Amino acid sequence: MADYPVKDENYDLISSVYHASQGLHHTKQYAKDAEKFNDSEAAAFFQEAEQIYLELTDKAKALLKKRL
Repeated sequence: MADYPVKDENYDLISSVYHASQGLHHTKQYAKDAEKFNDSEAAAFFQEAEQIYLELTDKAKALLKKRL
């Protein structure tokens, strides 16, 4: 583990939940933007990314739940 100010074995999982949630939020907006501009290829990409972020968030939350 790198040298972080917070010494907690769950810090990386908490951080992963946070960052994946941010990615999920942003890709939802990006998909809406692409749809607004009739860019179905970009919209499909962002929807796929959204699904990946959702899965990552759920997995990290499940791991964290088991540890707390």
